[in-house]
Amino acid sequence: MTQPYSSLALAEPLKRAVAEMGYENMTPIQEQAIPVVLAGQDVMGAAQTGTGKTAAFSLPLLQRLLKHETASVSPARHPVRALVLLPTRELADQVAQQIKLYAKYTQLRSAVVFGGMDMKPQVAELRKGVEVLVATPGRLLDHIEAKTAVLNQVEYVVLDEADRMLDIGFLPDLQRILNYLPKQRTTLLFSATFSPEIKRLAASYLQDPVLIEVARPNATASTVEQHFYLLDDDDKRRAIRQVLKDKELRQAFVFCNSKLGTARLARALERDGLKTTALHGDKSQDERLKSLEAFKKGEVDLLVATDVAARGLDIKDVPAVFNYDVPFNPEDYVHRIGRTGRAGASGLAVTLVTKGDQRLMGELEKLLKTKIEVEHLEFEEERPRGRQNDGRRRYRDEETGDARDDARRERSDRRHGSDRPRPTAAPADPFFNQPYEAAAPAEDATPPAWERQARPTTRSGVSANIKPKVKVAALFKAPQATP
Repeated sequence: MTQPYSSLALAEPLKRAVAEMGYENMTPIQEQAIPVVLAGQDVMGAAQTGTGKTAAFSLPLLQRLLKHETASVSPARHPVRALVLLPTRELADQVAQQIKLYAKYTQLRSAVVFGGMDMKPQVAELRKGVEVLVATPGRLLDHIEAKTAVLNQVEYVVLDEADRMLDIGFLPDLQRILNYLPKQRTTLLFSATFSPEIKRLAASYLQDPVLIEVARPNATASTVEQHFYLLDDDDKRRAIRQVLKDKELRQAFVFCNSKLGTARLARALERDGLKTTALHGDKSQDERLKSLEAFKKGEVDLLVATDVAARGLDIKDVPAVFNYDVPFNPEDYVHRIGRTGRAGASGLAVTLVTKGDQRLMGELEKLLKTKIEVEHLEFEEERPRGRQNDGRRRYRDEETGDARDDARRERSDRRHGSDRPRPTAAPADPFFNQPYEAAAPAEDATPPAWERQARPTTRSGVSANIKPKVKVAALFKAPQATP
């Protein structure tokens, strides 16, 4: 039996904001984590992605920060008291937007800082004073070194998607940031998966944490239908089109392992007639935000992305996820398919497997602790797209099968009238259809004139091509010998 939000001891402004957002009953992670955070204890929370971890730490933090609420405009009255660290820019921006909605009817201020953007607007916002700061580790260190972010009054720190931050090499940055914070603080660590590295990090920086696990670590959501199709590399795009058509899917995520592969696949799917946008690390932050916004608004059908979009992005009602490449890290599979089937909704996850993916599939089976059944996908007959040359300097349109010269003739008939006489083709000569045969020489045939021409006589042993010496009159006579 789920617990309603109305039963929580939240302040009226927070209850009002939650009600406006349509929250009625708490998810399991929220039901277990919120009371513990309200009590001021450290937390290690593990839950499947898409189960509401953001609200699980944001609402109790805002509730405890209400004692510092003030209407003063002085930046000194609004120091940073809660710090939320996330691995990616998109996730940081998403969490910051959620916190703003939760704190809508309070005097608490929040801000977000991440890389890929100009620091000047961020500096201007920080100088106004904020109670809740959402950040990525790299950009936060830039602000600390520039002395535009002061963290000596932080009371709460949240490490969200901590395993991902360790995977992409943020551990040294995290250690530097945590050393800037006061020793007496409440630390919350939330992640969809728990690895041995995460447990060592928690042992170093958390004090007697309460472990909350609402699902088996590295488990996939039971509401997501999973399929693995074995095929060749050349059939992957065709498989995506086939599944979209068979399942009547409106939108989907498509995940690749590399930035270059993501860009190429997005262009290829666009040529196939699907509205597509790409999201990867080589794009500017403005382009990445525009791609996400277009996908959220339904302006594009497919969001082709690297694992930068696999963590925490909350886009509602996405019906399917395609793994164009089997992920190198098996834990990324859990996060990828977590983009669909969120908050109890049903979803579809399709992984395209080739013969070279046997090792990766073995690692994935170890993580999921289950035997993966690989299926074969039946393709419908498709005519090749584009134009084909029929060998007679004519191109046929594969969609209609009509020759281009036939269409040109029809347009000419409409201009000049269909009753005008058409030129008749010349009768075919059967001689030119016969294969070539060499003619046998006749017995009484006379040699041609060039062979009958007399060849010049040559001296013995000298080639006929060497011209004889020309005699030239001597200018001086040789002296005669005297007797």
